[in-house]
Amino acid sequence: MNFFIEYSIVGIASGGIYALIALGIIVIFKSSKTFNFAMGEMMMLSAYFFYAATVTYSLGLVAGFCIALLGSIAIALLIERVAIRPMLGRPFIAVVMVTFGIGSIIRGVVGMVWGPNDLQIPAILSRSPIMLGDIFIPGKTARAFAIAVVIVVGLIAYLRYSRAGVALRAAAADAITAYSMGIDVRRIIAFTWIIAAITGCISGVLMANVNTLTPHLGMVALNVLAVVILGGMNSIGGVLIAGFIIGWLEAVTGLMLGTEYREITPYILALMVLLVRPTGLFGTKEIERI
Repeated sequence: MNFFIEYSIVGIASGGIYALIALGIIVIFKSSKTFNFAMGEMMMLSAYFFYAATVTYSLGLVAGFCIALLGSIAIALLIERVAIRPMLGRPFIAVVMVTFGIGSIIRGVVGMVWGPNDLQIPAILSRSPIMLGDIFIPGKTARAFAIAVVIVVGLIAYLRYSRAGVALRAAAADAITAYSMGIDVRRIIAFTWIIAAITGCISGVLMANVNTLTPHLGMVALNVLAVVILGGMNSIGGVLIAGFIIGWLEAVTGLMLGTEYREITPYILALMVLLVRPTGLFGTKEIERI
C-alpha cells in the first residue's frame, strides 16, 4: 500500500507539470483554433537556453532563467508572426503541419548546436526528500509540482479576471464581433503565444531539473496531448484536474502493469471519454450559427 501511495503522489506531481504545458496549448487553441504540436520542442529549447546561460556563460540561476524566458518569448513571437499568422483562416490540418515542421526544425537546430548527449543543468530544486510518515516523496518532484500548480492556478485566475483574459474569451467566442468591439484579435493571439512561451520555459526548466536535458525532452508533450483531450480543448481550468488524472494513471499503470503500458493507458482513457463525451470532461459544446 505504501508503494501504491508513493507512486500515486509522484504521478500526481508529474501531472502538475503536464497541466502547465497543456495550459500553453489550450490558450493558443482558444484564441486561434491552432493546435501547437511544437509546444514540446519550445519547452525543450527554453531548457537549452537556460543551460547555455548558466553553464556555458556562467551567468547565474536568476540571470539564466531570465535569459531563457526572454529567449522563449522571442522564439514564440517569431513563430507566431512568421509561420502562424499567415496561415490563419487556412484549413486546420495545414496549420497543424506547420507546427509539426516547426518542431522538427527546433529539434534539428538543438541537435546541431548542443549535440545528442544528455546534459545536466544546475540544480534549482532541493533533492532532500519529503516524508509523510512512512511515505517517501522525491524532493525535486514535489517541489516542481508545487511550483507548477501555483503558476497554473495563478495563470487561470489571471485569464479569468483580467482584462486580457476577458479579451481572450471574447476573441475565442466570436473573432468578428471582438474586432467590431475594438479588440485587436491579432494582438490577443500573439499574447497567447507569450503565455505558451512562459509556461513552456518554466516547465522545460523544471523537467530538465527533475530528469536530464536531452533533445528528446520535448517528447513529453505527447503525454500532454492526452491531458488536453481529457480536460477539453476549450477548458482552461480543466487541464489542471486532467493533468492530475493522467499523471496518476501513468504512475499506477507503470507500477501494476509495467512500464510498457504506461504510455498507452492515458490515450485509452482519453478515447473512452471521447466516445461518451466528445468535448472532454470539462469542455463545452460550441454552437455556430450560419
